[in-house]
Amino acid sequence: MSRGFVKEDDQEEIPIVPPRADLPEGVTNYVTPVGMNQLLEEKQSLINERDNLDAINEKERRIVVNHINAKLQLLQNRITTAKVVDLENQPQQEVRFGATVTLKIGNDKNFQKYQIVGVDEADIAKGKISFISPIARLLTNKKVGEQAILKIATGERVFEVIKITYL
Repeated sequence: MSRGFVKEDDQEEIPIVPPRADLPEGVTNYVTPVGMNQLLEEKQSLINERDNLDAINEKERRIVVNHINAKLQLLQNRITTAKVVDLENQPQQEVRFGATVTLKIGNDKNFQKYQIVGVDEADIAKGKISFISPIARLLTNKKVGEQAILKIATGERVFEVIKITYL
């Protein structure tokens, strides 16, 4: 039947789901054990939300269920492609995925601490940066005492590795 003869009320809304954090094509989806647990908890939360949905009417319920299912599909793809990195097996004297790095940035007297994590786990407010970020890439393979230099529009920013830990 032509869409011209369908009542407007019968048309399902296509759910618009924001994409997950960017993971470039061909890049391995590394996650920390904590990050994997967060993904699994998020999945369970979405399933619970869908299963316990209180909707005013059936149409509204279908729209919300479609939206949750679309989010679950994106999330399931991340879970399926995730490669959990055992932090105990990382070289403890070098900055690698999962490392928590204490840095001296430029002439700042205060140190900054960041953990290098997966893209879904990254949250700068919590001191977690994605392994594909420019800073994480610069710091990878550095040892205590070594510096990484980031070129920025106003010159350079120097990051000195003060401490490396794997928690």
